[in-house]
Amino acid sequence: MSENGQAKSKALAEIGEQPVLWHLIKYYQHYGFTEFVIALGYMAGAIQSYFENAGYTRLPTNGTGQTQRWRSGALDVTLVDTGLETENGGRIKRLAPYLSDGTFMLTWCDGLSDVDLPRLIEFHRSHGRLATLTAVHPPGRFGRLSMVGDRVSEFSEKTVSDDEWINGAFFVLEPGVFNYIEGDHTQFERDTLAHLAQEGQLMAYRHRSFWQCMDTVKEQRALDAMWRERAAPWKVWE
Repeated sequence: MSENGQAKSKALAEIGEQPVLWHLIKYYQHYGFTEFVIALGYMAGAIQSYFENAGYTRLPTNGTGQTQRWRSGALDVTLVDTGLETENGGRIKRLAPYLSDGTFMLTWCDGLSDVDLPRLIEFHRSHGRLATLTAVHPPGRFGRLSMVGDRVSEFSEKTVSDDEWINGAFFVLEPGVFNYIEGDHTQFERDTLAHLAQEGQLMAYRHRSFWQCMDTVKEQRALDAMWRERAAPWKVWE
């Protein structure tokens, strides 16, 4: 993502006066999550500097310099440099040594939601499969046209069907998912999720409330406006 010609890691794009990474950590922390493992690639140094400048304390590690640990109060954050060329599935697999052997959660730093995490986990545990994604309605970005020849017979402004769902991230996963990631070249959506779906191991939690991706500066500004107007649905903490 870039603004005013300056490249910036999407994780550090600001909503209010804090990066979206901060918002996600605060959201998960509200529901009792205090241990975070973050895969770094593009602009890894900028994210590392963020934790240093945000008042986190750096902890010693036994790694090779590709790993950093930071702590602030109850929060424990591990940063793992997974390289510039690694696909997102490969990045996830590289995090395996830093995760416990149980269920874990995963999301991208490119969107915010008010998904109820306890209910999401409850749903995941109820079906016994390896993976759950949060399914959301796509944003209605484009007006829909009905045509008779070249004549527009009907125009519907930015409507979204109740039957349309997309992957909204906010995953709940079991360690068995790592067996579906071959290596650094694996793309999580195209390869891993597709394979899990083929084997009946992927389930969708239908989230009908707020979700907004942040793929563009315009979407970032929309989220920023919600925050500044004290109308941010993801702001569940005090």
